[in-house]
Amino acid sequence: MKFGKFDDQRKEYVINTPKTPYPWINYLGNEEFFGLISNTAGGYTFYRDARLRRITRYRYNNIPIDTGGRYYYLYDNGDFWTPGWMPVKRELDFYECRHGLGYTSITGERNGISVTQLAFIPLGYQGEVHRLTVKNTGSETKTVSLFSFAEFCLWNAQDDMTNFQRNLSTGEVEVQDSVIYHKTEYRERRNHYAFYSVNRRIDGFDTDRESFVGLYNGLHEPQAVVSGKATNSVASGWSPIGSHEVKLTLAPGEEQSLIFILGYVENEEDDKWEAPGIINKKRALAMIEQFATDEDVERAMQELASYWDGLLSKYQIQSDDDKLNRMVNIWNPYQCMVTFNMSRSASYFESGIGRGMGFRDSNQDLLGFVHQIPERARERILDIAATQFEDGSAYHQYQPLTKKGNNEIGSGFNDDPLWLILGTSAYIKETGDMSILDEQVPFDSNPDNTATLFEHLKRSYYHVINNLGPHGLPLIGRADWNDCLNLNCFSKEPGESFQTTANIEGRVAESVFIAGLFVFVAPDYVKLCRLRGLEEEAAEAEAHMEAMRKTTIEHGFDGDWFLRAYDHYGEKIGSKENEEGQIFIEPQGICVMAGIGVEEGLAQKAMTSVEERLDTKYGIVLQQPPYSKYYLNLGEISSYPPGYKENAGIFCHNNPWIMIAETVLGNGDRAFEVYSKIAPAYLEDISDIHRTEPYVYSQMIAGKDAVNHGEAKNSWLTGTAAWNYVAITQAILGIQPEFDGLKIDPCIPTSWNGLSVTRVFRGDTFEISIKNPSHVSKGVKSITVDGRAIEGNIIAPIGDGRTHQVEVVLG
Repeated sequence: MKFGKFDDQRKEYVINTPKTPYPWINYLGNEEFFGLISNTAGGYTFYRDARLRRITRYRYNNIPIDTGGRYYYLYDNGDFWTPGWMPVKRELDFYECRHGLGYTSITGERNGISVTQLAFIPLGYQGEVHRLTVKNTGSETKTVSLFSFAEFCLWNAQDDMTNFQRNLSTGEVEVQDSVIYHKTEYRERRNHYAFYSVNRRIDGFDTDRESFVGLYNGLHEPQAVVSGKATNSVASGWSPIGSHEVKLTLAPGEEQSLIFILGYVENEEDDKWEAPGIINKKRALAMIEQFATDEDVERAMQELASYWDGLLSKYQIQSDDDKLNRMVNIWNPYQCMVTFNMSRSASYFESGIGRGMGFRDSNQDLLGFVHQIPERARERILDIAATQFEDGSAYHQYQPLTKKGNNEIGSGFNDDPLWLILGTSAYIKETGDMSILDEQVPFDSNPDNTATLFEHLKRSYYHVINNLGPHGLPLIGRADWNDCLNLNCFSKEPGESFQTTANIEGRVAESVFIAGLFVFVAPDYVKLCRLRGLEEEAAEAEAHMEAMRKTTIEHGFDGDWFLRAYDHYGEKIGSKENEEGQIFIEPQGICVMAGIGVEEGLAQKAMTSVEERLDTKYGIVLQQPPYSKYYLNLGEISSYPPGYKENAGIFCHNNPWIMIAETVLGNGDRAFEVYSKIAPAYLEDISDIHRTEPYVYSQMIAGKDAVNHGEAKNSWLTGTAAWNYVAITQAILGIQPEFDGLKIDPCIPTSWNGLSVTRVFRGDTFEISIKNPSHVSKGVKSITVDGRAIEGNIIAPIGDGRTHQVEVVLG
C-alpha cells in the first residue's frame, strides 16, 4: 500500500495523507542550524548540537507519537484547524506534504481556506524560515486569525527534561514589535538567545505556555485558539513559548503570505546588552530584514535548489530502472548528506541527547558524501582524528559543539581506529590531496600533544597488531562494529550499559570481524606508505596483513562460513558448534570484501551459506538461529526478542557488505538482488508493512523470526546510507575512485544491456557509457576515453576541467 509518490522532476516525495504508517520526516539545514520536520509539521530545531543548543522542545515517546512542532492554527469563525492536520486533527478537504531537498511544504485546505506552510533553512543562515501562504478559495470574503506556535527548549535538552526545580523558574522573554525573544539564562553565562518573528503587525501574542494552551488543555485545543484571541502573556519562569496572532481579511481568490523566522543569535560578551536587562537585538533584526519579502524567500529557495543540484551532479545515472535512478541520483546521496550533518544524534529514533558524533560512524558516513563536499570531508577527518589517543585507540563519540571526546562513552571499541584509515583513504582517492597526511592533529584534543595525520593512521594500524588475542586474532575490547556483541561485559544488573560496563577484564575475546576489516583496509595503508616513500614501513605493514589473512583462514573459518568471534572463555561464536547464533552476516561480508578465502574457494562457500541460511524476502538477517534467551557471555545482542535489531533482525547497514562481497566474486545478479530487497524506492508499494519513509534507508527491518517481519525502525541516521551508496555506485555500477585514477569495474545483472553514468572526478567530468552486448556480469573488454583506447581499466586524472567521453564495453 502506498501513501504518496515520487516526483522525480522536482526531487520531492509527495505524501497525500497525513495518516502515514509512522511519521515521515525530512531534514532542514546544511551547515550549522538544523531542523527536523514531519509530514504533519512535528519536530524541532537546534544550532549545531541537538543536545547543547536545542532551540525548540520536542517530547519523544509521547502519545500521540509525533507531538510538538512548529504549528500554525487557522481560526475561522469558531472553527479552528492546522494545515498539517496534527495536532488538531480536523478533517481537511485537501492535504499534501512535499518533502524536498532541504525543505518541506505542507498544504491543508478546509472550508474555503487553503494554507501552505513552506519550511526551510537558507544557506549560511542561522534560522528556520516558514512562509505561510493563506488563500481564500471560496466565493465570499473571509476574516480569519492565524496563530503560530513554538515551544522553546531551555538550551540543554538533557537538563531541560530533568531539572525542573531550576528550570521552571528561569524562563525569560522579551517582546518587541512582532518579535518574541527567548533569553532564558542570557542574564548569566550564556551569550545566545533565540527569536521568533513574523513580517507584519501582530494582533496579539503569547509567550507563556499555560496562558496559550490552558493548564488542562492540549495542543489539539489551545485555549487561546479556541477563544480566537491571544492573551498577550509574558513568560516569567514556567515554560516559555512563542505565539503570534495575525488577523487576515481575504477577498474571494485573494492570497496573502506571512514570513515567520525562528532564529539563533550569539553576541560577544561585551556586546550582550543594548540597555540594562534589554538584549542586543542588532543581529536578530538584521536576520529578520534578510527575509522581509516573498522575493527574499524565492531567491533563497533557488539558491538552495542550486546547491543541491551542484552536489547531486557529481554522480548521475541513466538506466531503464526509474527506482534505481531516483535512489542513486537523489535520495541516497541526500540521505548521505544528512548523516554527514547528524551522524546518529537527532532523528525520530535518536533523541539528540544520548549520542554525539560517532568515530566509526562518521568515518563510514564519509564514504557516501566525500565526492560531494570533499573540503568538509577533510575537516571532518581532522576533527575525528583529534579524538584519538596516543596508543591508537579513540573516543567512541564526540560532541559536535565542542569537538571533544564524549567521556560518558569513552573508548575501547577496537574496530574504531581502522575506520580512520578507510575514511582518510577515501578522501585521498577522491581528491588526490596527500597534504592532509602532513596536518598536525592533536591526541585527545590536546593542542600541546600533536602528530601528523599519517602518524595517527600508523597508530590506528598498529593498535590492532598490539592487541591480538590467543589465536592471533584482534581483541574485541568493549565491542567491534556490532556494539551489541559484548564479550567482556557479563552484566546481571538491570540498567547497566552493555557498552561501557566491563565486569570481567581479560585479553581473550577476539573478533573475526576486526580481522577481516584489518585485511580490508591494509592495502590502503600500505599504498599510502609507498606513496610517501616509506618502502620499509610498507613491507612491514604488508607482512602483518598477510599474517592476518592466514590467521583468519586458519582460526576464523568454520568449514562453510567465517566465525564471528571467540568469547571470554575462548569458545567459538558464530559456529555450527553453537546451538544458537551459528552464522553471522558481518564476517562473511567484510572478509570476502577483503578477498580472504577467494582463491581457496572459501569466500564462495560463505556467500552460499549467507543465501541459504540468512536470506529473506525483505533482506538478509544478522544471524541465525536467533538467541532465544539471554546469554551472559554475549551481552546485549541476546537481550532483544528474536528477529529484532542485532538478534536476527535485518540490519540494513551490513547487507551492502554482502552486495560488495558478491561483486568481488563476480556475482552481479545476486548483488543487485540483495540491493533491491532493501533499497527504499523498491519498498514503496509495501509501505504499510515497512512503515518508515519510502525514500530513505532504515537501520533495521524486523527479521523472519520477528512478530512483524518486514517492519522497519530507526530510519535516516544509519551507516546503511553510505554503505548502500558505495555498494551500488562503486561495486555494482563499478565507478571507483582509486589513488591513481578512476577505476571502471562494473558487476551488473546479466540482463542489463547497459547504462550511462556522469561522474565528476578531481575537477573533470566523465560521461561514461557502459555497454553489455555479451550480457555478462563482470569483465571489462575495452575502454576508450575521448575515442582513444586505454590500457587496463583505470582512467588517469586528466586535470583540464573539461567533459570527457568514456566508452566501456563489457565482455
